[in-house]
Amino acid sequence: MLENTSRREAVKGALNYPQIKVEKPGTTPLSPVSEYFGINTFGLAQMRDKLSKESYQNLIKTLDHGKKLQKETAEDIAAVVKEWAVSKGVTHFCHWFQPMTGLTAEKHDAFISVQTTYHSELKVVEKFSSSQLIQGEPDASSFPSGGMRSTFEARGYTTWDPSSPLFIIEDEAGKTLCIPTVFFGYHGQALDCKTPLLRSVEALSSNACEFLKLLGDVDVKRVQATLGAEQEYFLIDRNFVSLRPDLIMTGRTLLGAASTRGQQLEDHYFGAIPSRVKKYMQEVEYELFKLGIPAKTRHNEVAPSQFELAPIFEDVNISADHNTLAMEVLKRVALKHNFVCLLHEKPFAGINGSGKHNNWSMSNDKGENLLEPGTTPHQNLRFLACLSVVLKAVYEHADVLRAGIASPGNDHRLGANEAPPAIISVFLGSMLEKILDSIEAGKVAQATEGQIIDLGVSKLPTISKDYTDRNRTSPFAFTGNKFEFRAVGSSAIVSVPMTFLNAAVANSFRESTEKLKDILSKKQNRDEAVMEVIRENVKLSKAVRFEGNGYSAEWRTEAKKRGLPILNTTAEALEVLKNDEAVKFLVTEKVLTPQEIHSRYHIMVERYVKTLDIETDTLMELVNTYVVPAVEAQLSLLSSTKETLNNTQLKKLHQTRIDNLEATYAAVLTNLDELSLLVDKVRAGGDESLKMKRIAEEVGPLNVKLREACDLAERQIADNIWPLPKYREMLFANT
Repeated sequence: MLENTSRREAVKGALNYPQIKVEKPGTTPLSPVSEYFGINTFGLAQMRDKLSKESYQNLIKTLDHGKKLQKETAEDIAAVVKEWAVSKGVTHFCHWFQPMTGLTAEKHDAFISVQTTYHSELKVVEKFSSSQLIQGEPDASSFPSGGMRSTFEARGYTTWDPSSPLFIIEDEAGKTLCIPTVFFGYHGQALDCKTPLLRSVEALSSNACEFLKLLGDVDVKRVQATLGAEQEYFLIDRNFVSLRPDLIMTGRTLLGAASTRGQQLEDHYFGAIPSRVKKYMQEVEYELFKLGIPAKTRHNEVAPSQFELAPIFEDVNISADHNTLAMEVLKRVALKHNFVCLLHEKPFAGINGSGKHNNWSMSNDKGENLLEPGTTPHQNLRFLACLSVVLKAVYEHADVLRAGIASPGNDHRLGANEAPPAIISVFLGSMLEKILDSIEAGKVAQATEGQIIDLGVSKLPTISKDYTDRNRTSPFAFTGNKFEFRAVGSSAIVSVPMTFLNAAVANSFRESTEKLKDILSKKQNRDEAVMEVIRENVKLSKAVRFEGNGYSAEWRTEAKKRGLPILNTTAEALEVLKNDEAVKFLVTEKVLTPQEIHSRYHIMVERYVKTLDIETDTLMELVNTYVVPAVEAQLSLLSSTKETLNNTQLKKLHQTRIDNLEATYAAVLTNLDELSLLVDKVRAGGDESLKMKRIAEEVGPLNVKLREACDLAERQIADNIWPLPKYREMLFANT
């Protein structure tokens, strides 16, 4: 048999990849960031400089008070935006939105208008009107609506979100002005991920302000949710990806025996960044900085060829846009460096997958972090109150928060020894746990000097300013002045889990406000009334607090005793969205209507089914066209070799090799046949919900069995016969 040379050439190409030098006109990646940060964005700062004072004030009123943007102001904004964009060499603009596909969408229009002269000659001029800025009308029939619209009702509308900066995307093909927008149907239904997020932001601000005013912050006007979304990813050489149909079609390896060396030496995390990767990171950051995205940290992650990018905190809406943009930049720039950036949660079995740690907090309009202990008794009482509100929210709505992070990719990651379990719990750290236990018991906590701040209020405990450890097994961990929602998957659009979290906390603020009002009607001392609300919230939510090892079997048993929702798979988690009582808070806070929730359930179910269908079909194709021929070639070679052997003992040993490979071959063919028959049955009948359930419970486990047989075959087949790039090559020979 001829040797398979494709893998050999791929390895050579990866190991000998030429060092590239990226030339940039004007500013360069080596220039001070302050020279070019945000040069491709047009936000409030630029509008303040370019607009008339009156137009700018009208815009601010629109943002702060929800007032309708006046036509004259809109025309002024459109004029300065067009002037700025054209001066940058932009030729087209688009409304950039986030439909319920897990991706972004855009339709490009040129900055031109045609005028007819006196002699019927056509004259082209650059033009950009207020109507083009504010609203677009893409054909929405091809975007998922989950049954909210009939196929023939194609009208969908995009409307400018002025709270998020406009930006220019530039690549070798040109420059395009992108206008962040919401996307909705003819009757106002939210058809995107941004609209519910913006609604949740408003709900959180309104309810939090009412609560804080009762605490004594009478001048608070707005509460802002903030977010810093860390992004993990893998970089794999394009030479290898081109030879892996599973990576091309699904973003993860469906086959692949573990490399003898993986991450067991623990030598990759925070290690020296390979030169080729560092150049890639440098260009990524250059592009992000130009887009006004405050990328702060870069480093090697735990698994080989895995890395992380972390930004500085921003407003949750802007941060969500920026994270989505960052994922696009990571993928686009990777190709220039002959990499493919994998954002799938579990591209490789047996090593760590990738998450997107969402560092979430709240601040008031004075810039004070509501989840950070302060220097005055009032600030610390406020901290405890807001902390208790969040704990109550997570406890009461853990099932919906779990549904918000559900995806086929995340199913492979959650609960493994690298990511939090699928059981939503909160880690606070020993000091805060001690304080909350003391509050519940009505006692004063004791702590060493320097770890505490005395609240100085009668009957209130002492409180730690920053006494939290990191618990990587916790899905929702408090880390000093924020919560780290670690369970979100790396490929997720963060708008979805953040919408659910904001809405849950908003609802908790609402209910805590009513409780506080009731207590204040009976009790004169405000601080004692607030403390009573804190105590009730702490007692109520105690079951969701867990300080131990989330990976342990004991925790699953304990979580069940506590009555916490245990939703191991996406198929189980999504069913929560059909529970009217569970999602009632989303409706109460006017974040999603019942119809919009229903539609999202159907879209997510359909996406799950289609994703797993693609994976299963790709797996069966790989087995039929790669694995089986390789096994047969190896068996043929072994049979030929057997005929040349004369030594009896050697013949016996050789026959054992043949017998072992034949057993593996039988396992491959048997599992392949069973899987093929099962897939036909599952696809033949039942609605999408039933298909999802059967795929999770029957098809998924059989996929695993087939993979195990194929991975065993890989270890038994000659290296020059095996056609697919191996784990050792993809993970260690490309950086």
